[in-house]
Amino acid sequence: MRIAEKLNTKINPLSLFQSYGSLLFIFFLFNFGFAQNNSKKDTTNFIYYPDKIMVRANLSTQTDTYFYTAKESQNLKIVPNNDYKLFLTVDYKFIGFSYGFFPKFFGVNNDNSLKGKSSFSDYNFRLFLGHWLQNFQYSKVRGYYVENTADFVPDWTEGKDPYLQFPNLKNETFGMSTSYVFNPKFSLKSITSFTEWQKQSAGSFIPTLTYDYNRFSFDQNGNKSKEDNYNIRLGLSYFYNFIVHEKFYIAPNLTPSVGVRFSKNKSADTDGNTIEKETYFTQFLEGGIKMGYNSNHILFGASFNFNVNWYKEDRKNSIENSKIYGLLYFGYRFDAPNFIAKPAKKIEEKIKL
Repeated sequence: MRIAEKLNTKINPLSLFQSYGSLLFIFFLFNFGFAQNNSKKDTTNFIYYPDKIMVRANLSTQTDTYFYTAKESQNLKIVPNNDYKLFLTVDYKFIGFSYGFFPKFFGVNNDNSLKGKSSFSDYNFRLFLGHWLQNFQYSKVRGYYVENTADFVPDWTEGKDPYLQFPNLKNETFGMSTSYVFNPKFSLKSITSFTEWQKQSAGSFIPTLTYDYNRFSFDQNGNKSKEDNYNIRLGLSYFYNFIVHEKFYIAPNLTPSVGVRFSKNKSADTDGNTIEKETYFTQFLEGGIKMGYNSNHILFGASFNFNVNWYKEDRKNSIENSKIYGLLYFGYRFDAPNFIAKPAKKIEEKIKL
């Protein structure tokens, strides 16, 4: 993240998704063809909720932390001032959507004067097509502060003096991922969208191809910087769902992955404009454990998750982005109204899911 060295525009989402248009077209053709050959429901291993809409609220402690490690200068740790995030989710049949935001009405952040203001928004759209899962995501975080301010400011006192702040540092990501579930006796839906329930314990390998566009932008004290990153990585996940007493479950998962980042950094200051282009080898490790209760109408549970990725900018500097967080969720299923059920049924019949 070259922009970290600069800490002392508008994005057109249409152009991004157009660039993946041919890839998505091939994906959907393949999935529809596959789904037409696998339309029979397995009622031995799964309970289905074909006429139910699943609504869910998830409260998360997820935060977006960046570590900039330099051998010849002081390390830097920046985080946004968001203690909690709320995600509202709707799933029905093979389609799902979620919206995440910082719930100001909780009143948990009363330290804006010390850490500055931060904002967060996240949109996620997903399609379950047979054994395939296609995911689309857009997220934006704005406003960071330096958690290790004491390393840069002599005589700084925690809880009294304000942290070094970067209110105009913005991180935006447009991302997509394509996953395939190998084991037909394992239901990824039973621990993600909850539109069906797994009767017996089972697990599966789930390879996932993730591709995204990420932009860091910064404008403060006459210094402007914009870093565009194009990322692609391949991960091999393993999920297992332990069913306990029919209605309870414990589901651990782990995903190591490797990838490539193509980076372009533009910066402007009093000395002029500079452009740098780099290619990096990236490594990721993410996982967690989820547990909860399921019934025909009500479900609830909790999870612990981690997501760490890192790469070396050069022999002396490295970047690490880590997310370690807990999550509580509560959901409710109810009958879908006719104006939703009828068109959804026609689509299902057409593609024979």
